[in-house]
Amino acid sequence: MQSKLYAMRKDKLKMTQEEIAAHLGISTLSYRNKEKGKSEFTQDEMFALSKLLGKSIDSIFLPRKHQNGDKVKGEN
Repeated sequence: MQSKLYAMRKDKLKMTQEEIAAHLGISTLSYRNKEKGKSEFTQDEMFALSKLLGKSIDSIFLPRKHQNGDKVKGEN
């Protein structure tokens, strides 16, 4: 799961999955699967989310091996 993205979407943007999906030009189901880590975001989608959030890509997205909630080495 992209837990950082989920938290930013809810707390900073206060947008629904449907609204973000529309912004990206993808279906709600596709966005939901990407946020849950079931499929990957494209580079274009990552750049669009980075711009929307005003954050760098690496501050939003967890490495694939850490999407299940495992801590990234060096993080608190």
